Amino acid sequence: SKRVKLLSHIPLLSLYFQYIKRFYNESWERRYGRVIDEGTLTLLWSITVSIFSIGGLVGAIITTPIVKFFGRKHTLLINNVFAVMAALLMALCQLAGSFEMLLLGRIVMGIDAGVSLSALPIYLSEISPKEIRGALGQVTAIFICIGVFTAQVLGLPEIFGNESRWPYLFGVIVVPSLIQVGILPFLPESPHYLLLEKNDKSGAEKAFQTFFGKDDVSHELEESEAQRNVKLVSVLQLLRNRSVRWQIITVIITMACYQLCGLNAVSIPFQYVACNGSCLLLISIYMFSYLTVFIIFHFSGLAVERLGRRPLLIGGFGLMVIFFAVLTVSLTFQNHAYWLPYLSIFCILAIIASFCIGPGGIPFVLTGEFFQPSQKPAAFMIAGTVNWVSNFSVGLLFPFIQAGLLTFCFLVFAVVCLAGATYLFFVLPETKNKTINEISQAFAKRNKVTLEGQEMSQFPSERKSSEEQEHNFSSTLENGETKNNIL
Repeated sequence: SKRVKLLSHIPLLSLYFQYIKRFYNESWERRYGRVIDEGTLTLLWSITVSIFSIGGLVGAIITTPIVKFFGRKHTLLINNVFAVMAALLMALCQLAGSFEMLLLGRIVMGIDAGVSLSALPIYLSEISPKEIRGALGQVTAIFICIGVFTAQVLGLPEIFGNESRWPYLFGVIVVPSLIQVGILPFLPESPHYLLLEKNDKSGAEKAFQTFFGKDDVSHELEESEAQRNVKLVSVLQLLRNRSVRWQIITVIITMACYQLCGLNAVSIPFQYVACNGSCLLLISIYMFSYLTVFIIFHFSGLAVERLGRRPLLIGGFGLMVIFFAVLTVSLTFQNHAYWLPYLSIFCILAIIASFCIGPGGIPFVLTGEFFQPSQKPAAFMIAGTVNWVSNFSVGLLFPFIQAGLLTFCFLVFAVVCLAGATYLFFVLPETKNKTINEISQAFAKRNKVTLEGQEMSQFPSERKSSEEQEHNFSSTLENGETKNNIL
């Protein structure tokens, strides 16, 4: 009778919805003397979920000037101020009787996430050799998923998932922030930042020696020194640059699919199981399976340097299409056979695993590989903007899509994954162990420019000055020949 009715009368988005709904009603009635209507409540909840992405967008935009002024490491350190502030606002919202504190806390937490997801890839791309560049990007995704899993475990009814303690789950955010504040100061700053922004050659040399594990880092210093006179490209200049047009399109589509593929929505059936008091054993199996899938498949994602980016991305999105289709069928006919709910559970875990294979971490790696160092800050800003706008769209629109389509809402995500896989199959070249010039050459034909034209567009001032020098030199020779003929 209470056997895993996964989506028949599903709550809107989260296990916590029932508690936050009551909190909204109480605050609204105390303030306005009436109960909030259902439509306003749905809209308010959608804003609560999606407003996190607005903060993320703000964080992504302000990252570029911050990392340039404070450095990569110190930006990550200062960013913990936002995390602590958000934790206090959200943890104390019920005590203060103000749902505005919850909304403000979500925005501030989004700013923290936006800065982190922009500054951290820049930092990692500048301290890692190209041989482990992709693997290091996957490690980031591993710990993001471990954090998600930890939050879900802490959200169980026996811990913080009840009406009296739910706000304190947000206060747990302080713990990882304090850990980061305690560890990060002992790590070196980015050697590129020390050399190019601070002119600290000895500090950059020590940082390279620490990160690369060798004494002779003269080659790395020379490569960084060569970038000293290169002027950073703005977002508008990058968008106008014809030589990277398809790289930008690929980053936009990949980051959009990363958020629109439906991974966040796929955990809703399990949350419904918990809400309806299904057997604790099933919930426990889900929790441990969730952790196992994330760790195993993300560590298998470390094979990205062995298998390459292209097959993992296309394969991951392709498998998600298949399992989303099977999940829709199993949820639609779940009452016709006792084993269909368990097939749904398998499909959900398989979708999570498929996401971990490639789409979970490779999009951030590609953004760092497609562009020259002078273009990377602008490229990460574009990628971050697409990422957070897509996240906002999912959070705002999914409750209404779910209410209208019920179990068929997962087919929307299947279409997104199919479109992403198809685009990547025809456009994305393999970037494993390739230099930026080799990757640019792979896109050159599609961009309808030659590699020389790409270099001219990337370094216009240098190219122009050399052309002027050549013209002046030729003029000098012609004048000399004229004088000789006169004599």
